[in-house]
Amino acid sequence: MAKARHAALLAVLTVIPLATLGCSSGGSGSSEDPSLFNAPKLYAEAADPKGDGRAQCRNVSVGYVGTVNGVNAALGQNIVRGADLAVKLHNQANADCQITLKQFETEGKPEKTAAAVNQVVADSSVLGVVGTSFSGEAKVAGGLFNQAKLVQITPSATNPSLADNGWDTFFRALASDAAQGPAAAKLMTVKLESQRICVVSDDSPYGTDLGKAVIDALGDKAVCTAKVKQGQTEFGSVVSKMETEKPDTIFYSGYYPEAGPLANQLDAAGLQVKFVGPDGIKNEEYLQAAGKAAARSFFTCPCVPETNFKDFTTAYQKLEGQEPGTYAVEAYDAMTILIAGIDKGIVDRQGLLDFVKTYTGQGLTKRFKWAEKGELIETPVWGYKVENGKIVNYGQIS
Repeated sequence: MAKARHAALLAVLTVIPLATLGCSSGGSGSSEDPSLFNAPKLYAEAADPKGDGRAQCRNVSVGYVGTVNGVNAALGQNIVRGADLAVKLHNQANADCQITLKQFETEGKPEKTAAAVNQVVADSSVLGVVGTSFSGEAKVAGGLFNQAKLVQITPSATNPSLADNGWDTFFRALASDAAQGPAAAKLMTVKLESQRICVVSDDSPYGTDLGKAVIDALGDKAVCTAKVKQGQTEFGSVVSKMETEKPDTIFYSGYYPEAGPLANQLDAAGLQVKFVGPDGIKNEEYLQAAGKAAARSFFTCPCVPETNFKDFTTAYQKLEGQEPGTYAVEAYDAMTILIAGIDKGIVDRQGLLDFVKTYTGQGLTKRFKWAEKGELIETPVWGYKVENGKIVNYGQIS
């Protein structure tokens, strides 16, 4: 972003300059294979939700549709707080354009998504939406948003098929699982040197399709598979199968409420194998539930390490009251794009949809430009590992 925008942000934060990138400790592993695991770049021209401070608007809202209180609430809370941070920074800098962020709860459940989407569609003040949180919700929401010509940018729903429904209003702010699956296989076979990998998938659209993508990419190194259900707490049959198959690595395709107890029960049975999971388990709650097994855990995520952006992290801590988590910065970038359209004087849904369709610009996480079907041109995937009880950057995979 321009120097003037840096100055505006620093006036609020009074912290480390944006040009200072704290990735020396977070990039562990990069020295071993710098061609595979590079430190993230910091882009001086990244869009700033503050804009030039001269925006004018009235009675304008943006929406968040997703979970805040459901079973997988932690991921949704990260997203809504990232979006909220962008709105707060904008409103602080633009007295004549106060944008309202409205939240519409789904509890992460597809069966509750239609009601939430119908609420936001009926609110004519809402010009654009960040969400939904999960792929199951997105399958329900996409057609309803499309009918209403209400643009949505999801910072976290990764199921590849979402882009194949002919929805003009659907945009993804990250790589899909068509990229994450091969990246996970690369992490396990190249970096972790795994030879025998078992893939365990839950029964969600996300877990099922990502699991298949990982199996396809692994080829003959995928020596076994297993299925679990969302809400399952006892995994004796899976543990027994792993004892028989003796993998050196297990990939879990699903979410953290099941992944944590599974990893813990595997460890209790003496199966001290590497446990790898995707963005759906990259969460502090997984670490707590996994117990000792967390120390052998690795993750993939089409999300940039949020703590590498010091001014973003400090602003998040100050205005949201805690550390940023998975997808907070992607949500911030997505909301910043919607705000940029509003700051240009757009006052209707069709106008904001057209703005996003043709948008090209640098965010904190990546360069944003969409191809057909709402998929990004640039789709990085990152690796993470647990070190000293914390999830830390393990470098870019693809």
